[in-house]
Amino acid sequence: MRLGWRGAGGPRAANFSGWAPRDAAAEIRLERNRQVMTNPFEFIQQVRSEAQRVIWPTRRETLVTTGLVLLLVVFVALFFLVVDEALRTVVALVLGFGRGG
Repeated sequence: MRLGWRGAGGPRAANFSGWAPRDAAAEIRLERNRQVMTNPFEFIQQVRSEAQRVIWPTRRETLVTTGLVLLLVVFVALFFLVVDEALRTVVALVLGFGRGG
């Protein structure tokens, strides 16, 4: 078993945890269970088939959602503006900065 980090080709970090098999038969089982990477052409076909299964929103749904997000952003900005001004006024009065002089 080679030493090194776990993600680079097998359970290499297993030496530190104590669960690593020491015999050759266990090494062979680990090699058989390792998944084989698909070629790029198959990967692109799988991505296309998954993309076809996605339920894309309609134009109207996208516009309504965008409008609601923008409305919420304006509402939250106004809310924080009011809260910030109120807190500024309270702090100024408490610390005596609001007496004008």
